[in-house]
Amino acid sequence: MEKTEKFDFATFESEALEKLRMGKPLEGSDGVLGPLLKRLLEASLEGELDAHLAEEKASGKSNRRNGRTRKTVSSGFGPLEVEQSRDRLGSFEPELIGKRERSVGDTLGQKVLSLYGLGMSYSAIQAHLQELYGLELSAGKLSAITDKVWPEVEAWRSRPLEACYPIVWMDAMYFKLRTSSGRVENRCLYTVLGLDVEGHKSVLGFYLGHETGEGAKFWLQVLTDLQQRGVAEILIACIDNLKGFAEAIASIYPQTRVQLCIVHQIRNSMRYISTKDAKAFMADLKGVYQAPNREAAMGQLEMLDENWGKRYGVVIESWRRNWELLSEFFGYAQEIRKIIYTTNTIEGYHRQVRKITKTKGSFTSEKSLLKLVYLVQLKISQKWSKPIHNWGMALSQMSIHFGDRINRYLHI
Repeated sequence: MEKTEKFDFATFESEALEKLRMGKPLEGSDGVLGPLLKRLLEASLEGELDAHLAEEKASGKSNRRNGRTRKTVSSGFGPLEVEQSRDRLGSFEPELIGKRERSVGDTLGQKVLSLYGLGMSYSAIQAHLQELYGLELSAGKLSAITDKVWPEVEAWRSRPLEACYPIVWMDAMYFKLRTSSGRVENRCLYTVLGLDVEGHKSVLGFYLGHETGEGAKFWLQVLTDLQQRGVAEILIACIDNLKGFAEAIASIYPQTRVQLCIVHQIRNSMRYISTKDAKAFMADLKGVYQAPNREAAMGQLEMLDENWGKRYGVVIESWRRNWELLSEFFGYAQEIRKIIYTTNTIEGYHRQVRKITKTKGSFTSEKSLLKLVYLVQLKISQKWSKPIHNWGMALSQMSIHFGDRINRYLHI
């Protein structure tokens, strides 16, 4: 049986210390630890082959070593030329480094996906890998690596969902996409963020629309997808004041209560208020949405009309027209009000996505956009491991308000 040369740890130690004195790094293409990793890999591969040949012998097959082969693999310590023995029958399939694999434990692929998920361009990733690991990868190779995540993206977007989400936020954001003709278009990404009965947030899905603006018609497709993936109950939906949005929700989930975002309504209102009146108008407006209950809020709205109706009638009329959906949150205790009166929860998520995607002037394809958003949401959702604050109190209130619509889904 062929024997590999015994690794001289004493020599390695002295050489490693000398390299460190010379300022050589631990990692990288000329790193100190490369030779040690090479030896560990080769020893592990020999051990795998020993075990394989023993199994072959036990099953009555005549198999043995048949020379050695070399190949260069990438690693966190730079490129390594690894030697490994072959078997005569060619039945040996090493697990540590597969026959067609060119990286150790797919660390290269993981690093590329991690860097891509941070919003780095292919050229920036190329420079990073060259500097740290001495690796030269083409843009095509990098694209092939990131494409490996696509089946995972498709599976995630079509995964079954929980039957009940007490609260769901829906909003959209815009990206620039370069078409095959070279023209840059604005595209709308529709996002659904849900809160399950345990109080955990999760992105239920994101959907790329072909229209340049948010549309109730497209939201209808989104809601239909949620229903087909198993969502039977949405108790409260928090949305902005898009025309037809509430009607789209009612057509799929007729029992869902809708809360229009108070902050959106305030922003839209203040666009029509002159600078000299803004402070005084805002002081009166706070009396409306900060009222203790719906009746008091309606009284404050009447007062707002008396003080400002003649000058800003269009603003007051907007509050009256949308009042039923704007005032939904008054029907709940503070624990629920704080969660639903704005869409800040999903807007905060979108801001985190923007921090990463803002480095992209435009995306080269729908696929590249969806891959990046998927990787970004994975990182963000890792922080959502605990229920939201005071969820126990909020859940108790919801149990009273919605009864069996939520109680049958509680794991108690």
